[in-house]
Amino acid sequence: MKKLLVVIDMQNDFIDGALGTKEAEAIVDNVVAKIQEYPKDCIYATRDTHTADYLETQEGKFLPVVHCVEGTKGWEINEKVAKALEGAVIVNKGTFGSAELADMLYFETIGQDEVEIELIGLCTDICVVSNAILIKTKLPEAKVTVDPSCCAGVTPESHNAALQTMKMCQCVVE
Repeated sequence: MKKLLVVIDMQNDFIDGALGTKEAEAIVDNVVAKIQEYPKDCIYATRDTHTADYLETQEGKFLPVVHCVEGTKGWEINEKVAKALEGAVIVNKGTFGSAELADMLYFETIGQDEVEIELIGLCTDICVVSNAILIKTKLPEAKVTVDPSCCAGVTPESHNAALQTMKMCQCVVE
């Protein structure tokens, strides 16, 4: 069985920066502990990546809060998490979900009889759910799991709604 971990957007701006929440701050140690359970060659992480013209983009018009601009402190992965991720594959993404990540996981798991892909990170209700659905679409027979103790949403209510959505799309929430 091939078991992979995907760590979504554990960046400063989502933890204690422009879009940070106390719930995001509270999961950092859980995320580090989860990362330490996996071999480094079985870990992928994403980094939300925007440019200086973010407010001119469609996303910027819907969410007019500048965040995760490449090269800024807010774009960087949280220091504790970054240390745990040393040696992992990091994928920069310009939008909620990463088709590139789904493709990488597909090619990583070709020929495997059983595949489990666990997702953790931020934000449950935007980027975690988007990537879970993309991965499940690309690898329909993979067991896609989400650990809610290692995720946080924009609000606790939207976090719970996203977990329900992922369950409905045949992801395992445990």
